[in-house]
Amino acid sequence: MDKSAKRDLDFLFEIGSLRNVPRGWKQHLGIDCASVLEHTLRVVWLALIIARREKGADENKVLKMALVHDMSETRVSDLSYVQKVYVKADETMAIKDMFEGTMLEDFVDYFDEADKKESLEAKIVKDADNLDLDIEMSELKNNGATVVGKWAEFRQALYEKKLYTETAKQIWRELKAADPDNWHLTMNKWLKGKDQIIQNTLE
Repeated sequence: MDKSAKRDLDFLFEIGSLRNVPRGWKQHLGIDCASVLEHTLRVVWLALIIARREKGADENKVLKMALVHDMSETRVSDLSYVQKVYVKADETMAIKDMFEGTMLEDFVDYFDEADKKESLEAKIVKDADNLDLDIEMSELKNNGATVVGKWAEFRQALYEKKLYTETAKQIWRELKAADPDNWHLTMNKWLKGKDQIIQNTLE
């Protein structure tokens, strides 16, 4: 096995370890929440949705930036808003070391662009990164997590000052009335009609 192939495998194992990296704020809420790997998956899809609603966005760049935006956390972990008062992670060093020698070294540039938050694509990814937390907060609240309400002021400030795109702001507003259970309650066999129910039962 040549060096590049070995590094590619190392990289894939390292990505897998993100399933074991909790979000930093899990300590403060004391409840189950998405891992960094789970968070990243929804950020990718959310960024793509925002990109398609915004004009002029390069979807290819958006997807690559969304994929890489939190990859450094295999090495620096996900620091919470409390921990960041005291600790600064060298994410640039982490991401360079992580991709060095792999077939994906160009992703270091996508990480740097996302980190600067200057291009439309980078702003879209940051909006998706922030909005995923609000989506998860909606899910947690739906499951009875009362502590979520204590973050309302912070999340309102994020909406007013931190979201870049109009699409992200619209999604944030729509989340206030969204039902996390709607997707499955409106798509089950009991709503498909008697004939469909019988067919599903037979299957």
